Amino acid sequence: MYRILLAEDEVTLREVVEVFFRKNGFEIDAVDNGNDACSLADRQKYDVVILDIMMPGKDGKEVCRHIRSKYDVPIIFLTALGDECDIISGYEIGADEYVTKPFSTKVLLMKVNALIRRYRGLLSKNGCLVTDEITIDPARHLVSVNGKTINLAPKEYDLLLMFIDHKDIVLTRDQILDNAWNSDFEGYDRTVDSHIKKLRKALGKAGYHIETVIKTGYVWKSGNR
Repeated sequence: MYRILLAEDEVTLREVVEVFFRKNGFEIDAVDNGNDACSLADRQKYDVVILDIMMPGKDGKEVCRHIRSKYDVPIIFLTALGDECDIISGYEIGADEYVTKPFSTKVLLMKVNALIRRYRGLLSKNGCLVTDEITIDPARHLVSVNGKTINLAPKEYDLLLMFIDHKDIVLTRDQILDNAWNSDFEGYDRTVDSHIKKLRKALGKAGYHIETVIKTGYVWKSGNR
C-alpha cells in the first residue's frame, strides 16, 4: 500500500484530503506544520509528499528543500499561492507538481498516481505505462495486450488504470466506486461488478490478473501465470 505524507494547517482541508486518500487505498500521515513534516520524512519512507506552503514552523518551501536534499520522493505543493512567480519558484525549489486551491481531490489523486508511476519506473521512454502483458498509452488512451490493441470503454479504461496504480492491493467496491467514478456517485456493488466483468472480457487472457476477493472487492495480481 502506498504511503503519503500530507502537511496542511487548514484543519477541514487536511481532513478532507486524508479521508479521501484513505478511501482510495492509501496510507496517509497528516500533520499541521512543517517541523513535524520534516521529522516524519526523516523517520518514514513515503511514496508521495503533499505540502502546503504557508504553515507554522518550517514553511512548505523549507520542508521541500529539506526532503529534496535527502530523499528521492515526488513532492506536490498544495497551496493558495497561485501567482506565476510562486508557481515558478515552487518548481525551481524541487516540486514535481504545483496544485492551487481550490482543487479537485480526484485530479489530485490522478497527479499522485502519475507521479508514483513515474518514480517507480513504470513509464517507458515513450511515455507508455508497461506492466505485465499490458501497455497503456495515457496520451492517446490506447491499451494493448501482448502487443495487440484492444478497445476499452472510458470507464473500463479508468478501472484498468486504477488497478495498475494499486497492483497487489485489495480494493473494496466502495474504494473502486470512489476512485473510478467519484465520491458523490451513489452507485451499487453490481455497478462495479458489471464494469469489471466487461474489463476482464476485453483483456482476454490477461483478465486473470483481476481476482475477486470474496465479500470485499477485487485485486490486480501482478506476474504471469
